[in-house]
Amino acid sequence: MNSASETAWIVDRAIALGFDLCGVVGAEKFPELELAKEWLARGYAGEMKYLKDERRANPQSVMPGIRSVIVCALNYNSSLPRSIDASNQQKAEPRGWISRYAWGQDYHEVLQQKLQSLASSLPERFAEPHEARIYADTGPLHERVFARHAGLGWIGKNTLLLNSKLGSWFFLGVILTTLDIPPSLGPAQTAPPDLCGSCTKCIDACPTDALVEPYVMDARLCISYLTIEHRSSIPENLRELMGFHVFGCDICQDVCPWNRRAPVTQAEEFQPRTLPQPLEVHSTEMPTFMASPVEEESLFLPRLEWLAALDEVQFREVFRGSPIRRTKWRGLLRNACIALGNSAPARGSAHHARICALLTRLAASPEPLIFESAQWALSRIQ
Repeated sequence: MNSASETAWIVDRAIALGFDLCGVVGAEKFPELELAKEWLARGYAGEMKYLKDERRANPQSVMPGIRSVIVCALNYNSSLPRSIDASNQQKAEPRGWISRYAWGQDYHEVLQQKLQSLASSLPERFAEPHEARIYADTGPLHERVFARHAGLGWIGKNTLLLNSKLGSWFFLGVILTTLDIPPSLGPAQTAPPDLCGSCTKCIDACPTDALVEPYVMDARLCISYLTIEHRSSIPENLRELMGFHVFGCDICQDVCPWNRRAPVTQAEEFQPRTLPQPLEVHSTEMPTFMASPVEEESLFLPRLEWLAALDEVQFREVFRGSPIRRTKWRGLLRNACIALGNSAPARGSAHHARICALLTRLAASPEPLIFESAQWALSRIQ
């Protein structure tokens, strides 16, 4: 067993590398890991089959010989308006909402680089032979569980990890290692207490009632799941409730009191991506006013017409190195069509005419996912 000074050294090194929080915990089978089985049995995971990986219930099955888990948190919050404020600020034309975490560079890449730097530095302090493996939201692990027991926060009623200083606007990454490192919480310490109290703001604010009870989410109803993980048509009873969301949802975090004073990151990687130059038009059928940005396109409140008019080549260009690629081109256009159907442009306006023209073209698409969503949107606004 190494000494507590080694744990402090790891935390200091993590902070020096740009992480906002760091903690160490033993690789145990915590009770929460067993509770996940009941959640899966209810069918709440939907199409996310990777969550059924049995290794998630036992860290020893993820990495043989593992003894410690180093958990790191990285702030991605920005000073731009929240979705619940921006929904009433559609400017001069319909805009879509992309979840705050996806405005900039793919967080997997940013986390992996920092975690690898931390893992590579361990031999400077630990002389004994060891193995280390990094996961940046990429492995069969419940990072929030290990983060809680490493002292980084508590799991809130919205199912996210909350920290009294950072709120919930942060990513989690882990390093699994065969090193025996003293946990951040000593024998006389317990995990941070649940400070959600009697608050139910996240539950009350969820448009689709995805938070079926405190601390329990039915992912099949979650807007983040519907816009990213769900690959087929969106259930009709949920489309209107999606509002202007085209990738992810931040509502349960936006209303959380612990995020009111959450610090803002200065990391350039997480600032909204902008596209100052017009995109090359790849489709001869696409009107140029739909294919090219007016001045500058941003992933903060992007124009829905622009998103819905992207062809598959443009999608790959625009979202290279972005987590938005996970939804795939068909999924993004599906989401943009639904958001346009919820946009209610004034009839007779230039926006209404252009949106109807765009949706009419998309309603003739050979892609079933796109034409069905476009037809629904047309039926809403015509």
